Amino acid sequence: MIAGYSAPRQFLWRLSAIGGLALALVWAAGLCEFQWKGLADSALRVLEILRGFFPPDWSAAEEILPEAAKTLLLASAATLIGSVLSVPIGLAGARNIAPPWLRLPVRLLLGLERATPDVLLLLFFVVAFGLGSFAGILTLGLSSVAMLGKLMADAIEEADPHVAESVRATGADFSQTIRYGVIPEVLPALVSNTMFRFDYNIRSTIILGAVGAGGLGQEILFSISRTNYERATLAALATLVLIVTAEQVGNSLRQRWMRDLRK
Repeated sequence: MIAGYSAPRQFLWRLSAIGGLALALVWAAGLCEFQWKGLADSALRVLEILRGFFPPDWSAAEEILPEAAKTLLLASAATLIGSVLSVPIGLAGARNIAPPWLRLPVRLLLGLERATPDVLLLLFFVVAFGLGSFAGILTLGLSSVAMLGKLMADAIEEADPHVAESVRATGADFSQTIRYGVIPEVLPALVSNTMFRFDYNIRSTIILGAVGAGGLGQEILFSISRTNYERATLAALATLVLIVTAEQVGNSLRQRWMRDLRK
């Protein structure tokens, strides 16, 4: 027997769900000591502050462009480090390739690195090597290795085992089996994940730059601290252009590489 549809009952369920979410929102706001009365005054102050950011200081373009180039190079270097090292690390962390005595420590180290905030890593490298792009490259490079290495290991475990078995049946040794039976199977995943990580590194560079990695993030922080809001707006616009351009170029390259790999 099929139960009939009850419109009033459905309406009451939806109304109860909305009421429950509203109560949860009010309860959470109370825990956070949110001041409802000062919301309107705060909004007016925010609007007043935002007026100081416009128009952008176009005269600072010559000084902002080198910082944008530094941000792009920092993200590119970190992504390159991650993509190159992810292949041997992925092989060492794959269940169907590496023995347990090697795979388990590799997986543990990858998990520990992903659990460590990038800001904490950057502060460590800043203390060790000083402020600048080198600390940022080490931070994002290590983070990229952990992410891409884990994804590479997962892709190797999910690869079709019959391809490697076919290569091994021809008399190929272990290295040749990896070269011709495993790498071609996971290469599309490596390309796609590398493009995604590059896009992620561009955004992370902005955040880490404010902590001491250099680039546009540091420029935005210094401009705001000197109340030079118009210059900070120009740096923010350069950041937006850089992120959108990198995303579009990455998508185009990924699609082209995928077409070449399928041929």
